[in-house]
Amino acid sequence: MIARPATGGRTVSRPAERASVDAGLSDAALTDDGLAPPDRPEGRVLVIACGALAREILALRALNGWDHLDLQCLPAILHNRPSRIADAVEAAVAAARGRYGRTFVAYADCGTGGLLAARCAALGVEMIAGPHCYSFFDGNATFAARGDAEMRAFYLTDFLVRQFDAFVWRPMGLDRHPELRDQIFAGYERLVYLAQTENSDLDAAAERCAGRLGLAYERRFTGYGDLEGALAGI
Repeated sequence: MIARPATGGRTVSRPAERASVDAGLSDAALTDDGLAPPDRPEGRVLVIACGALAREILALRALNGWDHLDLQCLPAILHNRPSRIADAVEAAVAAARGRYGRTFVAYADCGTGGLLAARCAALGVEMIAGPHCYSFFDGNATFAARGDAEMRAFYLTDFLVRQFDAFVWRPMGLDRHPELRDQIFAGYERLVYLAQTENSDLDAAAERCAGRLGLAYERRFTGYGDLEGALAGI
């Protein structure tokens, strides 16, 4: 069972408590392939999400008893090619038509420069508010209020800590040319780990990621931030 904290209204999920939710999920598969929807609809609403959010959405569904929600995830690696996100979402929405009464897109803008929001509006489907998952995990209002104080911060979430090599180290060529690190990250001062769970192993891994990038380290527990409210609304 996933417990809620007594303060702050944020959801806490301990690793042992999420074992049943995580069973059968592979970070590598979520990165490259995503997560297919059920062969036959089990719920009335399909959530089309980034693969980086699969564990969090499944945990929230279990926590809140949202049996009316089914989940489909597009490959998380699309974040490295944001120009492809809108087309991939549109194809998934089109495939869901006739199978579900409602579709919700669990993406923020995610680097599409407003293209995804425009496409969702044209398709008549809702999406999560905010510029990216860092913002809605932190809480969009809270993130915006940090303003210039966050301009030199590099962010990781639980998923990105686990998939640091796939999303950061290798795509930036640092596995082949580690000497580029100081040039690429010259504008950053610290790595901020936005933690969805209380997990000492992930905390230690995130701190190692900061060391590899030559950045100061900060951990900020967010829980699921605005994601829970967005899903509760459907």
